[in-house]
Amino acid sequence: MSTTPSQADLTNWRQHPWNIWGFTHIEELIPTVPIPTAESPSALPSGPMLDLKKLQVDWNGQRLTAQTVLDETNTDGFLLLKDGAVVAERYIAQMRETRHIVFSVSKSITATLAGILVGQGLLDTEAPVTSYVPEAKGSAYGDATVRQVLDMTVSIRFVEDYLDPDGDVARYRVAMGWNPPGGMASADGLNAFVSSLPKGPHAHGGRFHYVSPNSDLLGWIIERAAGERVASLLSRHLWQPMGMAQDGLITVDRHGAPRTAGGICTSLADLARIGEMMRGRGRFNGKSILPDSWVDDILHNGDPAAWSRGDMAALFPEGRYRSKWYVPERSSNVLCAIGIHGQWIYVDQEAGMVAVKQSSQPIPADDGADRLTLALFRALASELR
Repeated sequence: MSTTPSQADLTNWRQHPWNIWGFTHIEELIPTVPIPTAESPSALPSGPMLDLKKLQVDWNGQRLTAQTVLDETNTDGFLLLKDGAVVAERYIAQMRETRHIVFSVSKSITATLAGILVGQGLLDTEAPVTSYVPEAKGSAYGDATVRQVLDMTVSIRFVEDYLDPDGDVARYRVAMGWNPPGGMASADGLNAFVSSLPKGPHAHGGRFHYVSPNSDLLGWIIERAAGERVASLLSRHLWQPMGMAQDGLITVDRHGAPRTAGGICTSLADLARIGEMMRGRGRFNGKSILPDSWVDDILHNGDPAAWSRGDMAALFPEGRYRSKWYVPERSSNVLCAIGIHGQWIYVDQEAGMVAVKQSSQPIPADDGADRLTLALFRALASELR
């Protein structure tokens, strides 16, 4: 079934097949603000290309080609770098030049901005949330620290169920402007919603609990710490110095609050630039973008005990989570960012590899598709070593 702009709207843009159009035309559906880039983009050189039709992926006793895996996981665009050079790519339609929403990969990008502010002395990760956002007093965040927000170890009553039409996420989407207004009662905007969430039954810090509002709160904290809007900060600290090929976008609510948990839209090549910067321990194209200590902290200092008690331990049994990046293996050579509907940055430092994937998977959180995608990335890393 093909889709047209007249068929995709605020009621169905995340549903398949309308999401194929919706994920690349967010600015026609939801208010956004630009993330301007520099006039001269940085280059992504090309290297010897891999044949995705021949590379084999072992999966549940089968041998699939890499191209088959990409097809089966509803891939809109895929790009693979080896030591900073493009060695494989695949796109549908005009995806090569198109901005695509990256959903929760936005969390990882936002936390990268937080790391830059920490390096500048503008943000203290051990400070209480209320030192930046006093409006959070009385909510779950009233006695939480910025570090606990970064690591998803806040004790909070919020159920991240994307398919419940009457649940927490549905009310959250009305507040952020991602669902039509009037469908259900919700807070007036993102900040009001986030600062209304109650504390959970346990202490902060002991258990990983994936809650997207944490990352919208992080955007609020960043704006207060820097005295500047998130889009401007992303432009000044990431898009412009990295020479991104295209302006980015971020969705905003009716009051202009940025959806830092999931609203960033960027081209596939620019997503690869972010991955390459992380592979370079904060350096890209000869420039220091992010303190190397921030990347090292991600790789080595996540809490495996908190992760093992959390709600995603089955995906990465030996994993950790730190500053909104996943470290899926004990070896500390791999980190990744993951967004619903199949958005990925996957970095394997030992293999010199960065893989990025933008997709329009029908199910928001699809464990089978995630595991198949991970099998692909691991096969690619083995090939590139």
